[in-house]
Amino acid sequence: MELYNTLTQKKEEFVPHTPGQVKMYTCGPTVYHYAHIGNLRSYIMEDVLEKYLRWAGYRVDRVMNITDVGHLSSDADTGEDKMLAGAKREHKTVLEIAKFYTDAFFADCEKLRIRKPDTVVPATTRIPDFIHMVEALLEKGYAYEAGGNVYFDTSKLENYYVFGNQSGEDLAVGVRDSVEEDANKRNKTDFVLWFTKSKFEDQELKWQSPWGLGYPGWHIECSAISVKELGEYLDIHCGGIDNAFPHHTNEIAQSEAYLGHTWCKYWFHVLHLNDARGKMSKSKGGFLTVSLLEEKGYNPLVYRLFCLQSHYRKPLTFSFDSLDNAAQAYQKLVQRIASLSKEGQPDETAIQPYRERFAAALGNDLNTSLGLTVLYDVLKADLSDASKRALIQDFDQVLSLGLLEAADQAAQKPAGKEISPEETAEIEALIQKRAEARKAKDWATADAIRDELAARHVVMKDTANGVEWHVEG
Repeated sequence: MELYNTLTQKKEEFVPHTPGQVKMYTCGPTVYHYAHIGNLRSYIMEDVLEKYLRWAGYRVDRVMNITDVGHLSSDADTGEDKMLAGAKREHKTVLEIAKFYTDAFFADCEKLRIRKPDTVVPATTRIPDFIHMVEALLEKGYAYEAGGNVYFDTSKLENYYVFGNQSGEDLAVGVRDSVEEDANKRNKTDFVLWFTKSKFEDQELKWQSPWGLGYPGWHIECSAISVKELGEYLDIHCGGIDNAFPHHTNEIAQSEAYLGHTWCKYWFHVLHLNDARGKMSKSKGGFLTVSLLEEKGYNPLVYRLFCLQSHYRKPLTFSFDSLDNAAQAYQKLVQRIASLSKEGQPDETAIQPYRERFAAALGNDLNTSLGLTVLYDVLKADLSDASKRALIQDFDQVLSLGLLEAADQAAQKPAGKEISPEETAEIEALIQKRAEARKAKDWATADAIRDELAARHVVMKDTANGVEWHVEG
């Protein structure tokens, strides 16, 4: 398998530290709000990576943290604690907020067929491990106390900007802004390992430490949890591209200073999901969640398919038109599979070339789009229905689109919903009105009509000959 390594900025053959075994770490959510679909794109693609590795025969041990303390609104150790802000917003305790949104996150993951990691660790359960690592960094001379806080000293490193596309000028803007705010830092790139002098008078979660009553910085959490759960050598570290700096950069700095050797060989980053406003973000408000997609009539697995149609290292632009196209593609795929007979036995010799093609596609830097192409080729191939079903079941161990399950359900009911001429005329009129609204750039009206059509289970696709549509049964 070849995998693009953000650390070296090139595709490399994947060779785990221990043959046949993969130790994989995923940065989990900061549970102060619902995950938006941009966040979930990263988790979908990380899920595909894990499942492909398992499918290819590796034993995978995957760990994820849950950040329920210490993540400030600025990654440069400034701003308000996100958990505290969430608690204030909803008039609840931090732990109540953490539990609610942790449960919500994994509920979304279940709807998207994202496998829950083998080990999930809330940061608040590992405070002694964080303190131990900070103590060790102080003892080794990589950290210092100032103003009551403990900081990592980046001047002790030969190379702080370890990712090849990083530079101090380009990426330390937020850090530069923080210099005047935190005069305790010796260097603009230093970061907090442990807070005691919190500027939040009502900071809810604090623990006793050698440096006084306080709480951990965000970055130390992932390092300490990873080392504790997976050992000194990590094979793959995953996250969204916005985590690369400063979070992952700081993880590498403190982990390798603590261990005394190279820590993680491969870094897997998923690029942003964009919408009309740019990168999808909670700070912009009005962000889309899985629940909101469901309210608009979309199967969450349609969004998973939408993500798989694009490469994880390319920015993906979201629109409801694109999602409508994915919904139609999913429905056609399911209906095609539903027409396959369940009788007979698969021809193992005949299916092997397709399995090899699928392995080659996913093994080439997780090319999910090409993997889907192989799936479509199977349906068009001169193979028995039993062989086609066997391959679909096999591929879906990685794709996790619930194809056979959905097809079997579809086979038990009519392929499409019969509607009256009156309803047909109503739908055609709405589609025409939506087209006129879009042409006039009246997006509010266009969106409202789209939502009404979705509520009526109308699936649309823009073609050269106009809009094609049908009503799902």
